[in-house]
Amino acid sequence: MLANLNKTDAPPPCAADAANERRNMATSLKVNGTNHSTPAEPDTPLLYVLRNDLFLVGAKFGCGLAQCGACTVLVDGKAVRSCVTPIGSLGNSEITTIEGLGTLDKPHPLQKAFIDEQAAQCGYCINGMIMKGKEILDRKPQATESDVRDGLAGHLCRCGTHNRIVAAIMRASKTVGRG
Repeated sequence: MLANLNKTDAPPPCAADAANERRNMATSLKVNGTNHSTPAEPDTPLLYVLRNDLFLVGAKFGCGLAQCGACTVLVDGKAVRSCVTPIGSLGNSEITTIEGLGTLDKPHPLQKAFIDEQAAQCGYCINGMIMKGKEILDRKPQATESDVRDGLAGHLCRCGTHNRIVAAIMRASKTVGRG
């Protein structure tokens, strides 16, 4: 039976070989201006890679269904829910997390405004709110309160600090709008 095998006949690939090949293919991501490589599968949610592989823990796991906004990051300047965004869909996109906005010494105007307005209570939703606020102000630096409320409509805050959050974004718009 073995004598009948042609040298060009290759055995069929097995599932383990295919899995090993996928593991050996890394996905490249540009996060906060730095290029990173991860061995994660292309269908892995961006949130998992940010938190588990890159140790950027600002984006939080809230609902896992893109309904709460705690995991919001910017992809090419657009607010996206990282819990449902597969890394394979990102291509050469620029990803910005809360860690990429400002520093302790020089916070982003939104971060400073959230501190000044005491807009965080438990703080779980705040990173996503700030990232969505950045998208709103980047799109419309002189945003109205109605623009801000409409923009935040899909973000949940269980502590009930929405009014302070809106006030913080409005405060930041005065700084961002001048620059």
